[in-house]
Amino acid sequence: MSSSSLSRAGAAILLAVASLTIMVGCAIVPGLPRIARALDMEAHAGWLVTLPSLGVVLFGPVAGWLIDRVGSREALAGGLVAYAALGLGALVAPGPVAIYADRLLLGGATAVIMAGGTHLLADFYEGEARLAMIVRQGMAIELGGVVFLFVGGLLAEVGWAAPFALYAVALVFLGGVTLFVPRPPPAPETDVAAAVASGPLGDVLAAALLAMGVFFTAVIVLPFRLMELGLGEAQVGHFLSFVSLVAVAAAALMPRVARRVGGRFTLAVAFAAFALGHLAFSVATGVATMVGGAVALGVGFSLSVPLVNHLVVERSAPSERGRRLAQLSMALFSGQFLASFVELVPGGYGLLFASAAATAVTAALAFGGAELAARSALAQKSQTP
Repeated sequence: MSSSSLSRAGAAILLAVASLTIMVGCAIVPGLPRIARALDMEAHAGWLVTLPSLGVVLFGPVAGWLIDRVGSREALAGGLVAYAALGLGALVAPGPVAIYADRLLLGGATAVIMAGGTHLLADFYEGEARLAMIVRQGMAIELGGVVFLFVGGLLAEVGWAAPFALYAVALVFLGGVTLFVPRPPPAPETDVAAAVASGPLGDVLAAALLAMGVFFTAVIVLPFRLMELGLGEAQVGHFLSFVSLVAVAAAALMPRVARRVGGRFTLAVAFAAFALGHLAFSVATGVATMVGGAVALGVGFSLSVPLVNHLVVERSAPSERGRRLAQLSMALFSGQFLASFVELVPGGYGLLFASAAATAVTAALAFGGAELAARSALAQKSQTP
């Protein structure tokens, strides 16, 4: 199994498909106030953005079953069709309840796309090439956030319904999958044996949930904190885009760090970066400190989210990969969904950032300590006659 089985065009399409996972919410964020008014949902506008995340969590098991049952390519194609139909469906849904149901099901389609796309990358690549492609996938997701937020803002100025047209991009990607992504080759027996022997996913799924929870706490609270410092809405948008660009630039560091210090230590470094970012946000009295926090936040994302994708692939037999990648999607979006409740926590924005920093420090110590304990146990075992 090698990268020669997939053309450059096919690889580019799979990376583009990954961007749909972040687009599911951010496509309508720039025009959310107008959209909520038009759909008579002003009282619960935030649910239009967060319900797809809940849908990923609820329908993740179904997505995993579907991928393992019909194959990653076929499941991805079906997910793309459903994504486009459900994304546009909110425009014709008869009332708030139907719109909520539509957005929830859209999350299910997103789970299939997220797990199916990563499964295909794992099918066509192995070893260092696989890790490099998963890093590029993380970069594509972050770049998608920058592009779709920008385009969504432009479309929102055209009309409240215009941003929903972005969901039709899934059909363009479907054409690319059909033309350029072949059915994956069968996995060799050595890959199956290595994956079966590698162990459980509990630590990886916990890292995924915590990383997304800490990251999206910043994304949700930062606009309010930045406005306290005198920034306008456009400047807030530029600041959040800067975080994404930092994550893209820093993603190239992840394979080097992981090779040098190992997966758990890399996660410890990622959570330490998250902690530094949130501490900067909590104490900042000017924009310069906030920019430093943004750099740390982007580094934390780039060292954590692509890595957990890689670790799940490495620890999963091909026959179980769809189900396990769906579990990862559930963990990632659970963290994102839980972060949406951060505004209910009493206290000022500084306290919220400090609490997130404490969570990140705890996670950094836990993963760093686990790696040290594992190395100590291995050293003792090797010294035993």
